[in-house]
Amino acid sequence: MVNLKIAVQLDYKLPRPTDILAQIQVPDLADQSVKSQSFSVLDATHSADVAAENGMGVRTWIRVEDRFRCDYACTVSLDRPALDISRLQSVPPHLLPGDTVRYLMPSRYCPSDEFQSVVTAEFGDLPGGQRVATMRDWIFDKFEYVPGVSSGQTTALDSFVQRQGVCRDYAHVLIAFCRASAIPARFVSAYAPDVTPQDFHAVVEVFLEGTWHLMDSTKMAHATDIARIGVGMDAAEVAFLSSFGPMTLETQTVSVDRFSPPD
Repeated sequence: MVNLKIAVQLDYKLPRPTDILAQIQVPDLADQSVKSQSFSVLDATHSADVAAENGMGVRTWIRVEDRFRCDYACTVSLDRPALDISRLQSVPPHLLPGDTVRYLMPSRYCPSDEFQSVVTAEFGDLPGGQRVATMRDWIFDKFEYVPGVSSGQTTALDSFVQRQGVCRDYAHVLIAFCRASAIPARFVSAYAPDVTPQDFHAVVEVFLEGTWHLMDSTKMAHATDIARIGVGMDAAEVAFLSSFGPMTLETQTVSVDRFSPPD
């Protein structure tokens, strides 16, 4: 069991009244139990929760005039086994459940159809989880973690060519590799300790042996330490903030710490 204490403060300026879709709250799931949670927005003229992608958690519509300031705090207990992904088997595509099929398809940031020859050449006939683990290690070994080299337009193909990026880019490449290997994979926004610099984190879930398994190709987070926020095809579906108008960052802080609850 891992217990995490999470705190987020966001402060943005806006030149005019703007609608913002926020997804920063941790959902209560079978393997992550939310013990306490608070989410407040200063001076919002409207705030309403709506369902998130795949039914995992909520997103919040927020209407603000000239400043977006919010505070989020959460304590969550994680109860997830540490598994050796390389020992797991993939599910043949024709036996996949219907709700996983979309995660085989190319998406905006993960053009997996462009990677089929690459994964065949690099990873040959490696099966299932062994292939996924090898692809994760390949990305970790070949890429350099460099903040600022990618943008909101950077795709997995761009990152593959540059061999640089941040967690979002590492996740997009692994997703593209998995989908090109006929293994469903989806983008996960998350919180995790030991992430440097500490911020919202991006990892991957792959579908092996009938269920989803968390992986991090930056290797900064372990599956046992990750608190999911939401899932989607790629970062476009689970951005922590989507603003429908211009906004300028003033301050943003994210802290994630392990703690021992009182007896």
